[in-house]
Amino acid sequence: MLLRSLGATLAAARVFSTKAAKVTTLGLATEKKGAGGRDTLGRRLLSLVYAKRSAAITIRKWKEEGHTVRKYELNRIVRELRKLKRYKHALEVCEWMELQYDIKLVSGDYAVHLDLISKIRGLSSAENFFENLPDKMRGPDTCSALLHSYVQNKKSAEAEALMEKMSECGFLKCPLPYNHMLNLYISNGQLDKVPQMLQELKKNTSPDVVTYNLWLAACASQNDKETAEKAFLELKKAKIDPDWISYSTLTSLYIKMELPEKAATTLKEMEKRTCRKNRVAYSSLLSLYTNMGYKDEVLRIWKKMMSLFAKMNDAEYTCVISSLVKLGEFEKAENIYDEWESVSGTGDPRVPNILLAAYINRNQLEMAESFYNRLVTKGIKPCYTTWELLTWGYLKKGQMEKVLECFKKAIGSVRKWVPDHRLITAAYNKLEEQGDIDGAEHLLVTLRNAGHVSTEIYNLLLRTYAKAGKMPLIIVERMQKDNVQMDADTQKLLKITSEMPVSEVSSIFS
Repeated sequence: MLLRSLGATLAAARVFSTKAAKVTTLGLATEKKGAGGRDTLGRRLLSLVYAKRSAAITIRKWKEEGHTVRKYELNRIVRELRKLKRYKHALEVCEWMELQYDIKLVSGDYAVHLDLISKIRGLSSAENFFENLPDKMRGPDTCSALLHSYVQNKKSAEAEALMEKMSECGFLKCPLPYNHMLNLYISNGQLDKVPQMLQELKKNTSPDVVTYNLWLAACASQNDKETAEKAFLELKKAKIDPDWISYSTLTSLYIKMELPEKAATTLKEMEKRTCRKNRVAYSSLLSLYTNMGYKDEVLRIWKKMMSLFAKMNDAEYTCVISSLVKLGEFEKAENIYDEWESVSGTGDPRVPNILLAAYINRNQLEMAESFYNRLVTKGIKPCYTTWELLTWGYLKKGQMEKVLECFKKAIGSVRKWVPDHRLITAAYNKLEEQGDIDGAEHLLVTLRNAGHVSTEIYNLLLRTYAKAGKMPLIIVERMQKDNVQMDADTQKLLKITSEMPVSEVSSIFS
């Protein structure tokens, strides 16, 4: 039903290409420079930091003040908002344009609109939007946008059905839809489907650099050096310029395959293609030089980044601090963290968690505690990982009272807890080793409150009782109440503990 009229639109559909889908825009910086500080619609809309504020109201007020609203200007603003991930306001601009009789929308506009609906309201709403489009607008652009939504939601069956329909309608005239499918198969681990998709792409159109980068990524995930080099050679023969991603992927593969000379060569080529426009490439350089053990290069790249950009973001600080810790340059990592703390106002706990993990891994628990207290003083709110790290730290030292306290806070810091079986088992093993039945019962209560009680958990509890030489009370009744089944290990442990002295009735479950 969703694809019912694609065939009817074939004659009206224009040939789809990445060039046609791309909206030529000027950057925000250009507007600011040319505007000389004057008030513009773009500035008003980009200043709507809070999602509750309305872009439609802002545009209406601009018109009421006697200003003209032009479609190309709104398209540029939507592009800027999408770059900033301000999807709600971008969607409101698109919806406002759709209601204006004097603004003529083309299929590319509807494609952007569909993508934003998918991001804000979900895939089902995006499908409904596509279904209700005018027939002439249900063409290559909007089909590709819907396909991208399926890929983002990992809907393989729906994506494959749409690709088949697009093929029937002759919409597969550029590599973009194929690239979407390659991305889907790689992210889903369906690597066996990559060669066939590449073959179909080459039969109908020509690969672009994104195609080759995805192919390289598929090869790298399988440690297939020969095919990766074949793909790279084919890219060069097609007279396509490899970008920094091409060389980054090859470098990662060579590092994994322990080919340092080849990795060094491709890494240098990658660096030649790194510039201000591709800022994220610098973090990739930091990670790759770290993986090769080149600490001087890491410091050089960081220094270069500091000279190029007025302010580093949290992700970049996280990357360089992680790199220096991994390279054993702990003092330098601490110095850069101090810098982050002084200039960043985000309070993102993921940055200090790197140093906290390092202290714990180095068995410097007192340093970890002192560092945690520093975070609290600075107003940085601990996250799940913070509490988890402290739990492991106290567990190493056998300080079970603090283990239970931090573990409880870790679970309480997230809406939905995904059980960490390794941590649970390690905690119970330490409690068993100490014969701490009270601590084992406290842990059971914490797990029950989190909705995670199982046969395995009760068996771990019973082992603690057995180690302590005590018989647990009403254990069978408690298991029944928790809807937990007994297994052979449970029966065995109950038999062993039944011959031991009766434990005191704990207030935890009485």
